[in-house]
Amino acid sequence: MVSRGKVVISAAFALLFAMFMGFYYYASLDNPQLEMAKLELVDVKVLETNSIDKRATLEITFLVTNPSKKTFTISNINYELFVNNKDVGNGEYSTEDIAMPGRAAIYAGNSVELSSKFNLVYTDQIANEYSIITNGEQASFRAKGIASIESAWSIVEKPFEATRG
Repeated sequence: MVSRGKVVISAAFALLFAMFMGFYYYASLDNPQLEMAKLELVDVKVLETNSIDKRATLEITFLVTNPSKKTFTISNINYELFVNNKDVGNGEYSTEDIAMPGRAAIYAGNSVELSSKFNLVYTDQIANEYSIITNGEQASFRAKGIASIESAWSIVEKPFEATRG
């Protein structure tokens, strides 16, 4: 015979499990709208060059467009930067250490520019690309990576690829 206490505890765990599954389902309803986000590479600027250390600091600007009806934020953009189809390194835009209310909100039907600093380090493998960038010559840029798009209830890791020039 099963004791009344075991039945109550089993029912409580079943109810708790059902609640968690309900929260999970409710949170996942945002995912299709979050996946609609679009990222474009709109600008690459040289902010500073250090000819002694052979380094340059670039500002990489993405335009994030929200075609959905759900407001979201971007907590992280991890990307590889290519110049004239040559990989010159990895960069990151991050607001993970900022609470969601303090991040740039991307409202339904709007776009926001987000910028990050990119440290370009001279190597023999990218000597030509380094020279092109630091001398302000014409180049094509491509960023390929993953953006973390968040709503109040959900987060989506969206792969993207964006070009400029």
